[in-house]
Amino acid sequence: QVQLVESGGGSVQAGGSLRLSCAASGHIFNVNAMGWYRQAPGKEREFVATMTTGGSTNYADSVKGRFGISRDNAKNTVTLQMNSLKPEDTAIYYCNFFQVGYTYWGQGTQVTVSS
Repeated sequence: QVQLVESGGGSVQAGGSLRLSCAASGHIFNVNAMGWYRQAPGKEREFVATMTTGGSTNYADSVKGRFGISRDNAKNTVTLQMNSLKPEDTAIYYCNFFQVGYTYWGQGTQVTVSS
């Protein structure tokens, strides 16, 4: 089992920045992927960004150039730096952890961007 604890989020005006962090604990293997998904009201959960232990990253087109993902493998943490935020980025953001075929989710943290 893997437990995820998220921090960060909150409210900001359009154009502002926020940072989300997630810490994983439990039975963690050396090879895994950590990242973020989000779910806006009335919409399905969607992929935002992910990063592997090897350093490979992937971003949704909607956040490329604005969001940056990083991680500390020694601490099993992942951070999402969100810049130039838009009202359409408003959603609950979920930390995601994937290893050996299993996916784990954090409890979610609210991000609200006002125009």
